[in-house]
Amino acid sequence: MYDPTRLAALVAVAETGSITRAAAHLGYTAPALSQQLAKLEREAGAALLVRHHRGARLTAAGELLAGRARRVLDELDQARHELAQLAGLSGGRLRVGTFTTAGVHLLPPVLSAFRRAHPDVDLAVTEYEPPGGITAVTAGEVDLALTHTYEPAVADPPPPGVTVEPLLVEELVLATAVGHRLSEGSGRLPVAELAGRPLISSAPAHPPRRGVESALAAAGATPAVVCESPGYALVCALVSAGLGVAVVPEMVASLSATPLAVRRLEPAEFRRTISVVHRGDRATAAAATLLALLRSGFGRAAAP
Repeated sequence: MYDPTRLAALVAVAETGSITRAAAHLGYTAPALSQQLAKLEREAGAALLVRHHRGARLTAAGELLAGRARRVLDELDQARHELAQLAGLSGGRLRVGTFTTAGVHLLPPVLSAFRRAHPDVDLAVTEYEPPGGITAVTAGEVDLALTHTYEPAVADPPPPGVTVEPLLVEELVLATAVGHRLSEGSGRLPVAELAGRPLISSAPAHPPRRGVESALAAAGATPAVVCESPGYALVCALVSAGLGVAVVPEMVASLSATPLAVRRLEPAEFRRTISVVHRGDRATAAAATLLALLRSGFGRAAAP
């Protein structure tokens, strides 16, 4: 086993070309560093340095060992960094932003797994209607947030220093009352069939929905009820009561508390992307850990 301190000394000499300069860089005296190098040569069983009046150079054996030593030292530095991150999970606070659907149906099992692994971290969850979660992460109000975007739409680029990472893409489907004529048939329903149909218009002034609302209007769907609600529970209840049809995310329709019939649309260009907003490499240890759980478990959580 080679002593990491002696390996660092050899690398320093290789980089500076001088025992004196290497010693100054590492905070040793030159004689003390020479002793460490001598011990390393005995451990290696080979001459590692050739000393000359202008400094020192590595032998072939020294170059070989120095190359390996750099990788070993890099791995040790990475281990120290990861251990420091784990130490940061022994306490502190994790602030999470979410929107209604994800907060009710998707986030709880992921937070439960985080809590089981890190019971000492305080959790705080705040609801933001998209794109409010992006603003909250940018402002430092939360450590990360779940948000969504719709298609068709034009997405705005995220602010500098903030990453918006897609986790799940789902289709938007037609939701109708049970027994509604448009729910008949197993194939996709052409969007043109919505022409003249009473539509439950979901928050038409809401930025993420504007593109979808415009596309439905272009297809001739007639707004019968404008439902200015950030959540879909009320929309689904109005549809179930027969007041109109609605185009909603597939997960929303499948998890509705009121009975609905569902049919896919043609073309299949109506989609919602659920993403996590974070600060990339500047994320806290707790945020990075929750981010890993979201990446690995979000798709399974959305299986319904």
